[in-house]
Amino acid sequence: MASLSRPGWRLLHVVFCSLMTVSIISVIGFIVTSQMTLKYNVKMPDINLFRYVVDTKKDELSSSQLEGTSTITIETKNVTSTTKSTIRRFQSQMDADDDDVASRLKKEVRVLCWIMTCPANLKYKTVSVKRTWATRCNVVVYISSTTDTSFPTVGLNVSEGRDHLTEKSMQAFKYVYDKHFNDADWFLKADDDTYVILENLRYLLKSHSHEEPVYFGHHFRAQVKQGYHSGGAGYVLSKEALRRLALKGNDTNLCHKSGLDEDVEIGRCMENIGVKIGNSTDALGRTRFHCFYPSMHLSGLYPSWYSRYDTHGGKKKGRESISEHAISFHYITPTEMYYLDFLIYHILPYGISSVDKHLN
Repeated sequence: MASLSRPGWRLLHVVFCSLMTVSIISVIGFIVTSQMTLKYNVKMPDINLFRYVVDTKKDELSSSQLEGTSTITIETKNVTSTTKSTIRRFQSQMDADDDDVASRLKKEVRVLCWIMTCPANLKYKTVSVKRTWATRCNVVVYISSTTDTSFPTVGLNVSEGRDHLTEKSMQAFKYVYDKHFNDADWFLKADDDTYVILENLRYLLKSHSHEEPVYFGHHFRAQVKQGYHSGGAGYVLSKEALRRLALKGNDTNLCHKSGLDEDVEIGRCMENIGVKIGNSTDALGRTRFHCFYPSMHLSGLYPSWYSRYDTHGGKKKGRESISEHAISFHYITPTEMYYLDFLIYHILPYGISSVDKHLN
């Protein structure tokens, strides 16, 4: 066979290298565009933004979320390297927030949240709680009159309606004591239209011992000698307070199991079993638990009864009276639940960082 000239070998070499390059590119392309599943733990306020990234690449991606969790599963369909890079860059930006202090407090100050709800509210009101602030509780229990295993809720043997709220709360605390006493150190009761900032609650509680018989909330001064805490603003019991309530709450000389005003009856019971009112205002005297929505506390346009009940006579209003470590607001609609969650946890002014001002 005739030998090839030097130019011929060069040509053959170029062709061979070109074919190899095409083959390698094809293999890489196959790897890059092959089917794969990626799981991302996305902070709840960022889920809609994450889904936006997915929706802009509908031909390449689809997503699903496990109900009530922050895990997004991305199913890829011929995903390109550019799209993968976009997703990973987005994820790295979300992971950049420094939450070391909050994460440490979550381990050190364990909070069980039980949410007062009813069957009619689950799909509209309660689900907004479940998808926002309740994700930050150590343990969450949804208390209703009917058991719903899909949500899930704990159904108690009690009728719905305002007249039965005291009985419902007493049974709920007993259930939490029986089933979850060792799962937490503090036990928060909140309504399904209350928004709670758990990090700020833990910041308040870290300065107190859960072995003290104490409970915190928005302090009202009427009807009970030491006063009581507003049910709508939410209130939190120490482990010792819960223990006393569970063991002594059946004594009708100390605690009523029924009554129109649930927060008043719980407050009277607390006083009778030796549980003290805790002061939840910050070091500057500003409020942290709030029984109305933010705009009402900012404007001070309270209903007439408020000045007679509020410990401060309803005089605290405006931005200067609300702690920057506010814990709760009440009468929050489902839409506002998502707005608050987004504004609090996602919008961060550039160049401004939070520092510990020692407000306890």
